[in-house]
Amino acid sequence: MSDETGTGTPSTSPAPGPRPEEIRFFGTSWVDHSGGYALRRAAVGVGALLAAVAGCFVLRFAYQGLAIADVGAFVNVLVVVMFAICSAFAFNRTWSGFSQRPDPERQASLRGFLTIGFVGVLAAHALRCLTEAPGEKLRRQEYETAREQFERRTTRRTRNPSKKAPGKSGKKRA
Repeated sequence: MSDETGTGTPSTSPAPGPRPEEIRFFGTSWVDHSGGYALRRAAVGVGALLAAVAGCFVLRFAYQGLAIADVGAFVNVLVVVMFAICSAFAFNRTWSGFSQRPDPERQASLRGFLTIGFVGVLAAHALRCLTEAPGEKLRRQEYETAREQFERRTTRRTRNPSKKAPGKSGKKRA
């Protein structure tokens, strides 16, 4: 018998129980740190850092465009402060999102801030990759909790209660 991909190898049935959630760029390799996990983590960290640096250059060119347009000191300061605040806010939201699930509605309403503060998001990803895959701790915690609950549910009953032997109902006869 072959698996669904048609490679000709026999398919194995997946283990029962909860499945780990995939993380972008890592798949499920974060569970056992296999499949080039360390290399992927380094690549994602370096990539995020390079993207943040490239973003800073783009912002610098935009600032130089404002200076050439001579829009005034107030607008220049306003733009710099706006990007600084949005980047700090985006960093904080992204960093806290690695340890707890963000509210989807609130996340959608803050999408503009996160887009403007993209440098903060990229910096948070680059820094998190120094210790783990971004979001690994949260997903590991959820996965282990789900595994424990699954184990408790499956080990609670060892036999089918409807197949009790007659006369073994637990009641004493006089």
